[in-house]
Amino acid sequence: MASRTRLVASTASGLIRASRPTLVSRTAAPVALRTFSQTHSPAAQNATGNPLSSFISANSPPTYFSSSKSLPANTIIRFVPQQTAWIVERMGKFHRILQPGLAVLLPVIDRIAYVKSLKENALEIPSQSAITADNVTLELDGVLYTRVFDAYKASYGVEDAEYAISQLAQTTMRSEIGQLSLDHVLKERANLNANITAAINEAAQDWGVTCLRYEIRDIHAPEPVVEAMHRQVTAERSKRAEILESEGQRQSAINIAEGKKQSVILASEALRAEQINMASGESEAILLKATATARGIDAVAQSIAQGKDAAQGAVSLSVAEKYVDAFAKLAKEGTSVIVPGNVGDIGGMIASAMAVYGKVNNANAKSVASNMLQGGEDTAAGRKIAELEAQLEEVENGTGDVQNAISKAMDQRLNRK
Repeated sequence: MASRTRLVASTASGLIRASRPTLVSRTAAPVALRTFSQTHSPAAQNATGNPLSSFISANSPPTYFSSSKSLPANTIIRFVPQQTAWIVERMGKFHRILQPGLAVLLPVIDRIAYVKSLKENALEIPSQSAITADNVTLELDGVLYTRVFDAYKASYGVEDAEYAISQLAQTTMRSEIGQLSLDHVLKERANLNANITAAINEAAQDWGVTCLRYEIRDIHAPEPVVEAMHRQVTAERSKRAEILESEGQRQSAINIAEGKKQSVILASEALRAEQINMASGESEAILLKATATARGIDAVAQSIAQGKDAAQGAVSLSVAEKYVDAFAKLAKEGTSVIVPGNVGDIGGMIASAMAVYGKVNNANAKSVASNMLQGGEDTAAGRKIAELEAQLEEVENGTGDVQNAISKAMDQRLNRK
């Protein structure tokens, strides 16, 4: 027991003498510092069997986002870089976090245990397989962007933060992809990335690390699935092309039908206007003709009312001529001749013709004709009336010929024309 106590005391005194500052030249100072760091490092102390190794850990834990792979040595005076946090342990226990700038450490008992970078870091997530909700196996890889917000938790909250974050990102990705179909995975990358980021942040709070964003880099589907997707895209494009072509044909047919419709409407409106104009012209012509006829009838009626005998005879003659003229036209226009039942009775025919006018008074007509003959009035109407009366008397007496009477009347009509 006494020998062990003497060994510890001698070792401690030797370390204290070695740690005393000495005046050296500028060129020899770096060499002395390196020698001190090498001889007083945890590995060197373990190799020499230094009893103080029980107070200082020999194996440094893996660093997360460290500036270099090796930890900086305790050279009493150190300069901490910007955006970097150094974790100092004193006698194996957390002592403080060195901020950027000048830092003074105690030799032997102070040790820089962890170096944490406070910058944003990109962590590559290796490729992994995941199965979608519709049972399609995908190969995915991504990039995770993180930052240390608490150097103490990042150092002591997890053994290997980098490995833990990577594994958490992979498992979260598998879980999120298993809830989506292949189409949703391809279409909703942004939502998938946001869900993975939220899940990682929820678990990484105790590690002093925050996940800023996660980006899926590549998605590899099986070859048959890729070929099926290509065929689907081709079919979809063909479908769209056919739909657009049919829409074009439909619109073209509609335009043609609209054009024909407008053409028919315009043509019907033009025909309507033409018929209206023709009807208006015909109505005006009929009105003018009826007006002229009415005026003529009024003139004859006024003449008769005024007691003009010549007017009465002229009317009777006109009716007889029109009657005979109608039979002449029937004989010319066709082979069939329509005659009344009393064609042998020319007197009845003339009487029927005269009845059309209004059954003119025969007594007045005979008296007018007699007066005209007795008075010796040499007028064309008087002569014609006299001839007709003579023919009527012959027919009534049975001495006249019906055919001769009709032919004479027709000859007179033709001569008049």
